[in-house]
Amino acid sequence: MASISFSNVTKRYPGGHEALHDINLVIESGEMVFFTGHSGAGKSTLLKLIPAIERPSLGTVLVNGQNVGRMRPAAVPFLRRSIGVVFQDQRLLNDRNVFDNVMLPLAAAGHPPRDAAKRVRAALAKVGLLERERAFPMTLSGGEQQRLCIARAVVGRPSILIADEPTASLDTDYAERIIEIFRDFNQVGVTVLISTHDRGLVARYAPRTIMLREGEVIE
Repeated sequence: MASISFSNVTKRYPGGHEALHDINLVIESGEMVFFTGHSGAGKSTLLKLIPAIERPSLGTVLVNGQNVGRMRPAAVPFLRRSIGVVFQDQRLLNDRNVFDNVMLPLAAAGHPPRDAAKRVRAALAKVGLLERERAFPMTLSGGEQQRLCIARAVVGRPSILIADEPTASLDTDYAERIIEIFRDFNQVGVTVLISTHDRGLVARYAPRTIMLREGEVIE
């Protein structure tokens, strides 16, 4: 069964700006897909429709069989437990250390503290930050901060992992390390969706690429 499908999806903002127009696509469970296109092409908007950060103006978005456009607000947090998101704006809490930043999603979901702590350390180990668990975000490099965001996104063991321009501010070596981490999660069955401007990364790593231009899928 497909993890995600878009059927005739249009997203129109107040004032008439159409960010997406008549999008049709299917992403199968376990795929790794890159979304490319110029700034303003609609990549971020498309990705935000999946965890119901945005809702479609027209058409249907199905995520694991659920119509997210018609989902009641009270049901959205349960949808998001199966989706990990790495934002362009990292949204790290600088007054909390690395461990506590990753703990937040589990604490919000009511996980028992002992089990949650094991999950946090497993996530930090996966991204190579276990030794920095007591450090604060502002003391980390840009690449380490991005790995911290990934740990926070995967600590809930999502079936879908979304990353919006996760390598935009990183040099080539660090960007490749970040994509390798995403590929590791994909190889254990996680559906991974990444938006990027970096054509070099796409050429090296993308088994499937979807290109957008002015809100439409063109390739």
